Amino acid sequence: MRTSIEWMVGGQQGEGIDSTGELFARTLVRYGYSVSTYKQFMSRIKGGHTNYKLKATIQRNYYAGDEIDILLCLDKESLEKNESNLSKGALIIQEGTVENLIRNEEKQYDIFTVPLKKLASELGNPLAKNMIAIGISSALVDLPKELLNHFISEIFEKKGEEVIRTNIQAVAKGYELTTNFLSHLVSPLEKADLKDQLFMSGNEATAFGSLMAGCRFLSAYPITPASEIMEWLAKELPAVGGTVMQVEDEIAGICLAIGANYSGVRAMTSTSGPGISLKTEAIGMAGMSEVPIVIVNSQRGGPSTGLPTKHEQSDLQHMIYGTHGEIPRIVLYPSTIEEAFYIAAESFNLAEYYQCPVIVALDLGLSMNKMTVPSFNSKRVEIHRGKLLTEEELKLYKEDFFSRYRFTDDGISPRPLVGMKNGLHLTSSNEHGEDGYITEDPELRIKMMRKRLEKTKEAMIQEPFKLQSSTGISPKEVDILLVGMGSTFGAINEAMTKLNEQGRETYAHLHIQQLYPLPLEQLSDLFENKRIITIENNYTSQLLILLKQHLPIHNQAESIVQFDGNPFMIKTLLEQMKKVV
Repeated sequence: MRTSIEWMVGGQQGEGIDSTGELFARTLVRYGYSVSTYKQFMSRIKGGHTNYKLKATIQRNYYAGDEIDILLCLDKESLEKNESNLSKGALIIQEGTVENLIRNEEKQYDIFTVPLKKLASELGNPLAKNMIAIGISSALVDLPKELLNHFISEIFEKKGEEVIRTNIQAVAKGYELTTNFLSHLVSPLEKADLKDQLFMSGNEATAFGSLMAGCRFLSAYPITPASEIMEWLAKELPAVGGTVMQVEDEIAGICLAIGANYSGVRAMTSTSGPGISLKTEAIGMAGMSEVPIVIVNSQRGGPSTGLPTKHEQSDLQHMIYGTHGEIPRIVLYPSTIEEAFYIAAESFNLAEYYQCPVIVALDLGLSMNKMTVPSFNSKRVEIHRGKLLTEEELKLYKEDFFSRYRFTDDGISPRPLVGMKNGLHLTSSNEHGEDGYITEDPELRIKMMRKRLEKTKEAMIQEPFKLQSSTGISPKEVDILLVGMGSTFGAINEAMTKLNEQGRETYAHLHIQQLYPLPLEQLSDLFENKRIITIENNYTSQLLILLKQHLPIHNQAESIVQFDGNPFMIKTLLEQMKKVV
């Protein structure tokens, strides 16, 4: 009995590759497995190679895997691009004129050719060829056919009974082919029992966390890989009295959201690299006028239009320092899809408490790929609105004109909403005094700058970083600390385990989820007497630069970087570690 499977389907865009992968993944999830996925696709609607990779394990995993046990080749590029990643004894399923099993002894894999198009046409549905291949895959690991049939009925419900029937027949044909030609290759998956699992993307988790936190307005412009956030909320927000606006450009997206927050509605905007560039001036306005705003930046390959459908982590410095002048801000970066939910929810509390922009960073690997996560605990989502005043509280001030930016011990001023009785006030993006009136007085400028920039120094989320180590190894006593951010979590974690198994040096894994302000006191303690290696998907080692800027680690820290548009593979990390260590 096997306890894991690494699987891929590849073909041309527009041929149902994504839905084919999704069907197999959802079936494995229902069978109790932990599933992580990764999609490769091109910047076009139809045509060009695409693939859907997954890894399913009996225990929770966070990485779609390096190898491929079963490869469905629906175009010739699928084998050309992925042959080097085939596991020993892998099976390739591809189009052929007749059913035939061919052994490649030199490369240690089997090829099963099958006339998928012909068989699907005989069933009356040429598009069902993918379902035949899914049937073969499922039979090879002995998945119950009924599970597949259930999801087929769900997926094709709107297309009618005939489409459902032919697709179920196609799956049955796949099981029949396995029995007739591949029975000796069947290796059943052990039944797993991971329960109460959700299967979702980072975009969906971020949108869901935002909704649960009380977000009731999103204004955004469609952009890959962030568009799914807007699409998800457009379906779900109206049911709770919320609104989504697809606006004319990125600047309108953030300005509308700032206006909504100013009026008291929890609001956000979502974007990617080119969009965060366009939103920069408005981010500065929110910082200067101390209006809460949550901005989700799902990173992709840059600069400029760059690589719209490829993975990268190159916006870090822009998110922390972008805007002319200096403003208060908080930058968060979930490490997993589960954390995307909770951090998105927490970001709204931080934005309102500290009255500043909060940027939630994602990357394409985290945004668009699905993973199983435990059901979310709604009790962890609490709503705190900071120093937002009620009309009853405003009466205590006994002022005809409210000083919106009054000085306080913690730098955070009480905040009324527009239209509140006794709450008449001025808000300004020019430098201003306590009353909101424009000022150019040097001493007042110094006081206001300190008020704004020092108020976020103590800002901290519940889990600013994740610290992992192998069994029996104390993370505080290792030789080398691997440091990452975002969707590199799973690959770094598995690489750490393999490195510790080699037994030469000891390793731990630190994944930072709050990038600004950094949890400096805790990091300083963790970094003491260790070699630090950051692992990041950008050219200039932006995470390493950030850490060196704030901590005395110049002689003990270096980086491993990759910027080809692909996420790290474990084998690549291990090769790079040999060179560095």
